[in-house]
Amino acid sequence: MLPHVDRPAMVSGHSEFPRNVRRGERRPSAPQHVTCMASLDAGLRIEAANADFFRHVARSSTEICGRSIYDVLHPSARNILPKHFTRLSDGHGSRFVERVVAMRGHDRVFSAEITGIAVKGERDDLSGVVLLMSPEDEPAEAAEGPAKPGPMLTALDARILEGVATGASTVQMASRLYLSRQGVEYHVGLMLRRFKAPNRAALVSRAYSMGVLTVGSWPPRAVPDFVK
Repeated sequence: MLPHVDRPAMVSGHSEFPRNVRRGERRPSAPQHVTCMASLDAGLRIEAANADFFRHVARSSTEICGRSIYDVLHPSARNILPKHFTRLSDGHGSRFVERVVAMRGHDRVFSAEITGIAVKGERDDLSGVVLLMSPEDEPAEAAEGPAKPGPMLTALDARILEGVATGASTVQMASRLYLSRQGVEYHVGLMLRRFKAPNRAALVSRAYSMGVLTVGSWPPRAVPDFVK
């Protein structure tokens, strides 16, 4: 899940290893891939994020939850991202990928690739954005992922969750799955309670953080281990 945790910020750059490593000497293993995730509301304010997000921006949940995503990005991001968020809001796309410079604390920066995924509301308007951020300078000690629970989704729940994650509207999912709009909303409501998520954007973020949805591929798919 994506709790509003207040964990100690950990700021780390690339480790410097000697160039003249002797033959037979064991080299340090490569850093594990880390995906930072944040749930934004329609106003682009941070609602929730995972521990890796807080660690990379070196700020606690109480400092940044409720603030604009631009508060944790370099000012140059305001020249790049508004057009992408506008396209999501206008329904001209369901996702975007862009490279940005983010802030680590208040005086350091790091480069990252971010993916923004639109989450539609009941009236097919933008209800939020799921932001996935892949920093270039990942910490050497990546946080361990949460343990996987047993199956928690029916096959139909999985298809609906995948639809929400791709930015599909209620009408689109209803047509695709031969359900009524009320049927789609019923299943979304069940998953909101199951994942303890306040809205669709948080639902998708928490599904990603728990490993329920695949990361690094498009369109996202529910991992079979979680489907009954």
